[in-house]
Amino acid sequence: MRTVLNILNFVLGGFATTLGWLLATIISALPIITLPLTRSCWEITKLSLIPWGNEAIHIDELEPQSKNSLLNAGGTLLNIVWFVLFGWWLCIMHITAGIAQCLTIIGIPVGVANFKIAAIALWPVGRRVVSVETARAAREANAHRRFQ
Repeated sequence: MRTVLNILNFVLGGFATTLGWLLATIISALPIITLPLTRSCWEITKLSLIPWGNEAIHIDELEPQSKNSLLNAGGTLLNIVWFVLFGWWLCIMHITAGIAQCLTIIGIPVGVANFKIAAIALWPVGRRVVSVETARAAREANAHRRFQ
């Protein structure tokens, strides 16, 4: 089922959103100040291309032992730079694609996925794209560690 939904996503506009993310990746790799944004941008490019079976999870949830407040502060600063340069137009692109896809019954699941990615497009720094199973296991391990 994931494969069918991923193909449907690509046909119904996922290629356009993925091209937008690729453009942002290339542009963010050019100036030195935005070079740290390139990895996050590439991670979300993968999610835009293949949204089913993958999930964006914050690195603090994925690897809680490597949590660092200085890196989190730097990530917040990079997210602000990201929002000003790229985030707002990528978010609008995903919202527009999601609305267009929701106009057809068959495109509703794809549209909902675009709305989820639109939220991620605003603040992608610190996110990693992993399989749904890996994300679930990381969240369960964190919950187990937190409530023991």
